[in-house]
Amino acid sequence: MGLIQAAAGSIGGSLADQWKDFHTIPDGLSPTAALFAAVPRGTNAGRGSNTRGSSNIITNGSRIVVPEGYGLLLMQDGAITAFVAEAGGYEWNSNDLQSQSIFSGGGLFDSLIRQSWERFKFGGQPGAQQAAFFVSLKELPENRFGTQSEIYWDDGYLNAQVGAITRGSYTLQIVDPIRFVKGFVPASYLQAGRVFDFTDLDNPAAGQLFNEVVSSLAPAFSHYTNDPGKGNRITRIQQDSIGFASSLSDAVEQNYRWKTDRGLQIVKTAIVAIEYDAHTRELLRTVQRADALVGARGNSNLQASVAAGIQSAGENAGVGGIMGMGIATGGLGGIAGLQQPTAQAPAVAPVVQPATNPAPPAAPAADDAMARLTQAKQMLDAGLITQADYDAVKARALGL
Repeated sequence: MGLIQAAAGSIGGSLADQWKDFHTIPDGLSPTAALFAAVPRGTNAGRGSNTRGSSNIITNGSRIVVPEGYGLLLMQDGAITAFVAEAGGYEWNSNDLQSQSIFSGGGLFDSLIRQSWERFKFGGQPGAQQAAFFVSLKELPENRFGTQSEIYWDDGYLNAQVGAITRGSYTLQIVDPIRFVKGFVPASYLQAGRVFDFTDLDNPAAGQLFNEVVSSLAPAFSHYTNDPGKGNRITRIQQDSIGFASSLSDAVEQNYRWKTDRGLQIVKTAIVAIEYDAHTRELLRTVQRADALVGARGNSNLQASVAAGIQSAGENAGVGGIMGMGIATGGLGGIAGLQQPTAQAPAVAPVVQPATNPAPPAAPAADDAMARLTQAKQMLDAGLITQADYDAVKARALGL
């Protein structure tokens, strides 16, 4: 008892020509429409361009065309009596022993739908009249989320609590139509002429989903940024639509049981903007500067910083300033092989000379001049000063 499959897969013009009178989806549907009543296509309209009829009641012998991307629900007195997730043409007959009550379609929908069918299936003999509804099995876009004030979470990348205002959208999919209708859709939408749309501002059920998503954003951000597999990087969220969608879907499932109780799942996300608070922005800048000083990149940045300091000293204090900086950095003889700072060796107490030993004589001026010339030559060879700068140092060292 139930439905007989007349044609599977392609259901083009030949079937429409053969079946002058059948039920199917209405024309002009919004891409965000989730649930709506089937409409008849009359015999007087050729291939069924007439969709003005609003009756979704079928009887024995009625034909129904199920397009790709939609599931068919048949109901009697509020109970689901049949479900189809395979595209094709079907005929309703409550007395035929070859008829079936469920065509799950396999793939994503098979196991979930069969479990729900066994739980909620109609227990009695289906009557002669059935109400036909279609459920979208496609990704439903334009489901928006946003926060009016900062949300806060513990961030593994920044190692601190951070806050941000965010907004974006997600795509939603009905993965268990039976559970969706039985557990979530208000009864007012289970009648001809009504369309259940998640983006409808007047739909209280859709408004509830919006509030639940917003309240799940903080744990979703926390789950994403503390996942080592994502590199603990908050800056990757906006480019990882599927990864963050998984975190958000897990959060709403844990908090509100979307998939378990309602047959709903978040598939993809698009974060339009994240506006961090002042404290978080400063943390990001600090961590980014620290990242820049790690490894070979850090060595390059350190060399660049020293070179910039030498250039500034030369511009502000002339050759004397350059030489002063050269002495402070140990002559800068190893500028080409400059490495990051390492742990400083423990200080060694100075050896106190006996009072009877005479103090060592001061280095002669000639040695000081030689040291300055050596330093200047090394800096000239490294390209840190010009030939004119070197000549000026040479002239001063030799007293010319």
